Amino acid sequence: MKNIAALQALVTADDFDREPTAAELDAIEAEMPVILARVELLDAQIVTLDHTPTELDQRRIRRARRRVLATRRELANQAAAAETGGAA
Repeated sequence: MKNIAALQALVTADDFDREPTAAELDAIEAEMPVILARVELLDAQIVTLDHTPTELDQRRIRRARRRVLATRRELANQAAAAETGGAA
């Protein structure tokens, strides 16, 4: 009888099977306002898929786009301030 254990692949976790690290979770948390703003924009766009957008729909989409841009700007400013140590 042959022993086939040496022919089997090792059972270890791949990079895809691991849990996120604390740094990755912190990065997600920092980007959460942008993620939520983009979800709001996507929701506004989905509403208009089945009908012609009304003026109210168009305003909702514009507002959502502005919120995405504003939150991305805030996140970029925070990153720049952290990089420079807050010095202007």
